[in-house]
Amino acid sequence: MHFNELQVGMAIDIAPAVIEKDKMLDFARLYDNIPLHVDEEYAKSTPFKGLIAPGVMSFMSVWANYLEVDFFGEELLAGKSTKIEWFKPVYANDVLSGRATITKLTKRNDKNGIVEVSIDAYNQQGVLVLTSITEAIVKIKL
Repeated sequence: MHFNELQVGMAIDIAPAVIEKDKMLDFARLYDNIPLHVDEEYAKSTPFKGLIAPGVMSFMSVWANYLEVDFFGEELLAGKSTKIEWFKPVYANDVLSGRATITKLTKRNDKNGIVEVSIDAYNQQGVLVLTSITEAIVKIKL
């Protein structure tokens, strides 16, 4: 969709993403290699009582499914920023579902505008585990 076809409050559901243990460990070893993510014995001794997924992996798992149904399609010019806030740990085999909502529209010029999309992700118990706010630059329909 073009910038001028979007409205604040538009929302879409995001398909569930399963946090598979093998993928979680592979990601952690490559990008967030700390004991809380890769050492089961250590993780058991923490307040989390077990391994938790790296936060960025949790977000990216939801984000990948968002991209399957994103608002913009070919009208997307570029990403501008992303802010992620984590509220609860994500464990192996958790299932994360989400909802993306357009929360702000700012026209930049006659060719494009900035769209702010907020994503809330919940685990299988319906607990909010993370929120992200992403800004994207989107074409205006001429």
